[in-house]
Amino acid sequence: MAPTPVAWVCVPTYNERENVEALVTAVREALDDAGINGHVLVIDDGSPDGTGEIADAMAARDDRVHVLHRTAKEGIGPAYRAGFRHAMAQGADLILEMDCDFSHNPRDVPRLISAAQRADVVLGSRYARGGGVAEWGIVRRAISRGGCLYAQAWIGTSVKDLTGGFKCFRREVLEAIPLDDVSGAGYVFQVEMTYRALLQGFTVLEVPITFTDRTEGQSKMSRGIVVEAAVLVPRLRRRLGPLPNRRGR
Repeated sequence: MAPTPVAWVCVPTYNERENVEALVTAVREALDDAGINGHVLVIDDGSPDGTGEIADAMAARDDRVHVLHRTAKEGIGPAYRAGFRHAMAQGADLILEMDCDFSHNPRDVPRLISAAQRADVVLGSRYARGGGVAEWGIVRRAISRGGCLYAQAWIGTSVKDLTGGFKCFRREVLEAIPLDDVSGAGYVFQVEMTYRALLQGFTVLEVPITFTDRTEGQSKMSRGIVVEAAVLVPRLRRRLGPLPNRRGR
């Protein structure tokens, strides 16, 4: 019998004291209820509001909760890269990423892990059939959907939700991607990781989810993040080259 895969859920935080304990608890419960051998890694970028200390207290009580402290806020890209390396060093077979603000439902984590039996990268997709977004205004919806279509056109892929931040990677994918060369700091990081996985020939599967806007804390979305994505996606296409064929489903 093959050994049970070990899953690590990476959660970057900056000033998330209102959410971190509840989110980590909910993810741990979802993993346990599904019988998954799972860990949660909080990657805190020196939150001045005490998020890291709350996470430390949880880790002291639960040996499947871990905290990686970073000294500066550098964006989700560098935080995730550090988290991925840490999780793999601890023996992770599946590495997930998700937000700390409950915009991603912890009960969907086992769905992504289960789907990883059929694909190398699993995306929790707002724009796959059956997916959606709740509690967003028309402007935010237009920015998000437009950003995905923009990236889709430049890259030349059928993958619909390229900017989403709810993902599951097989270990082999992250080992094949040169993480030091991944340049995206904001949400373009999500585009780049999927693009690089496709270039390496890995399969990508979209699992429909409903994205819900945060109710506690402040959104990290900014004009700078949108501009970064608009500028860097064409650069990625020029630097990394075209996909050999359309992949993803």
